[in-house]
Amino acid sequence: MTRIGIILGSTRPGRNGEAVAHWVHELATRRTDAQYELVDLVDYKLPLLDEAYPPAMGQYSQPHTQQWAAKIASFDGFVIVTPEYNHSVPGALKNAIDFLAAEWANKAVGFVSYGSTGGVRAVEHLRLIAGELQMADVRSQVALSLFTDFENFSVFKPAESHDAAVTATLDQVVAWSNALAPLRAA
Repeated sequence: MTRIGIILGSTRPGRNGEAVAHWVHELATRRTDAQYELVDLVDYKLPLLDEAYPPAMGQYSQPHTQQWAAKIASFDGFVIVTPEYNHSVPGALKNAIDFLAAEWANKAVGFVSYGSTGGVRAVEHLRLIAGELQMADVRSQVALSLFTDFENFSVFKPAESHDAAVTATLDQVVAWSNALAPLRAA
């Protein structure tokens, strides 16, 4: 069965992303088209990139990199839950992505973002990164506003209409993950 990782891309204490990622995961697990797993960057404790060789060489020497690589390699596609920090991607998420190369290739990726402008600028940066890593980013995305989807900017209360956007994003991620399967098998 197709496996989709839902990556929680913030490690900040008190992060809003934890509630968002659990919401996405809860909606995803109601489906029967794939297996969904929540992957929290906090659990991997990745330092700033500390591998001697470029990730494209696949010669990982650090145990934390090997553990992270095995987890990412186990999925066929991803949904990345990301805040927008300073018009871009959180440093911890960018670092986690940069640790690996082949483990991301030929897999689909969708985005759920949040911020004052829905996190859309972080997603635009992630789309560029995904292209470099030979990932297929899907068109549909979920953009959550700190002003309307969070009470006091911290208690997650998404509008019901966002459920349909999550569904559309998951539909596309699963479809593209399945379509890319022959490339991953090659």
